[in-house]
Amino acid sequence: MPRLSISNGSSLMELRTGKHSSLESLLSLMKIYSLRFNASPMVISPLSFQLIPFQSFSLGTSAGERKLMPTIHEEMDRRQLLYSLLMPVMNLYVPGLDKGKGLYFLFVKAETKTPGGLLARPVLTSYYNSDHFKTRPYDPFNVYTSPNEAILCVDSFQSMYAQMLCGLIMRNEVLRVGAVFASGLLRAIHFLQNNWKQLAHDIATGTLNPKITDAPVRECMRKILKPNPELAQFVTMECYEENWECIIKRIWPRTKYLDVIVTGAMAQYIPTLEYYSGGLPMACTMYASSECYFGLNLNPMCKPSEVTYTIMPNMAYFEFLPRESSTSCLVDLADVEVGKEYELILTTYAGLCRYRVGDILRVTGFHNAAPQFRFIRRKNVLLSIESDKTDEAELQNAIENASLLLKEFNTSVVEYTSYADTKQIPGHYVIYWELLVKDSANAPTDDVLNRCCLQIEEPLNSVYRQSRVADNSTGPLEIRVVENGTFEELMDYAISRGASINQYEVPRCVSFTPIMELLNSRVVSKHFSPDLPHWTPERRR
Repeated sequence: MPRLSISNGSSLMELRTGKHSSLESLLSLMKIYSLRFNASPMVISPLSFQLIPFQSFSLGTSAGERKLMPTIHEEMDRRQLLYSLLMPVMNLYVPGLDKGKGLYFLFVKAETKTPGGLLARPVLTSYYNSDHFKTRPYDPFNVYTSPNEAILCVDSFQSMYAQMLCGLIMRNEVLRVGAVFASGLLRAIHFLQNNWKQLAHDIATGTLNPKITDAPVRECMRKILKPNPELAQFVTMECYEENWECIIKRIWPRTKYLDVIVTGAMAQYIPTLEYYSGGLPMACTMYASSECYFGLNLNPMCKPSEVTYTIMPNMAYFEFLPRESSTSCLVDLADVEVGKEYELILTTYAGLCRYRVGDILRVTGFHNAAPQFRFIRRKNVLLSIESDKTDEAELQNAIENASLLLKEFNTSVVEYTSYADTKQIPGHYVIYWELLVKDSANAPTDDVLNRCCLQIEEPLNSVYRQSRVADNSTGPLEIRVVENGTFEELMDYAISRGASINQYEVPRCVSFTPIMELLNSRVVSKHFSPDLPHWTPERRR
């Protein structure tokens, strides 16, 4: 058997064989040949010997770069299989979901072409444009308020407007509200805050906003939108005073839960979602990425901190790299051990493509013989000035620690990102905060925000605190409070550069000059840690 090892500096796994291995000969015969069939470029998948009629690409919101990944039609069947299991599992915990509809904010991105002429699009755009979605059979458990025409509109404003309008019109039929990520649902609420007057006008008059110019959207809305002054008055009364607490329950009173991903970096949105929803349960139903759909949560109504996913072994070939090991030997899915953490490695059916996804998972138990995993964090290091290394989970925990100081001021952190400022000596961490101040008369003072800086530093690793206290190689941590709506602008900028609204995640560390300029132009106040964090030499490693 060939020896498996990890190639340094690569996101893929490398298969290394002996000098005269028969596998090398096989690989040389299984090169990907470009074909021309009906004037459409095709590629052969060397693993399955199927034609690849298009490719999907990951938007690389964690690494900052797009990644092209081949896919085949059979892969769509696997994704559909996983989707088909979600509602039967959910129905075990929340009965009666066939008695209403789901308000989901789903979006597509315009297609692009590779230099070789292959179709390239985000994985969710591929799914929504497929017959699996567009011509899906009627299922009372999977009826959406949004028509296909609204979901498939590539203009994000027109798509969001039509989907929100349909959700308001069918408000008494909605049993669940969701989006792919928690941030996507918050974006929808923010859209309602900014556009409720025009939405109410359309409902009252039965006419569609002239800004909606997409012909299929206008045609489908013509059949749905009828004058309803009573509903328009209701929307106006709920939104006029701009009291957004429990707005989801108030407008969609039959909602049983929110269907959003709130694990990992999305966990920071939980307090804001609780504010808008009045404490509705949040269900994380599935675990997926652009590379592959992995599995599902068999207890979707558990607390976000207790979410575990059961990986379906038929979705790909899964391997795991132990985190606490001096070797690079991979472990098969059947051989993982409870309590241990692993980096996820997978090989897809769409060719000899092995991916290091970058997710760190912990084995929590088994469902029958199938291992169950909890998402711990992305493996990427976010911040570093010198020898210090702060990862996403550590920063998230520190932000949550500092947020406790804001509670007495009825204020919460809506969004954040970070930056390692090394232009000055010593360099220091910069945290950009967007705050939700629910009582402007009781907003947190400068002194409180300064103490928040120190509260962020205290839980950080000992190497960071040593660099602050003993080495003086890192300066005081800084918080820059930005204007409300700044992170919406950041998302709009990313979308304008090709990101998908479905798959967009706020980068937890930024360095790209245009993004830095946008953030710094929206800063309303700056705050620095007033003291040194606690550190003693005995804690050296």
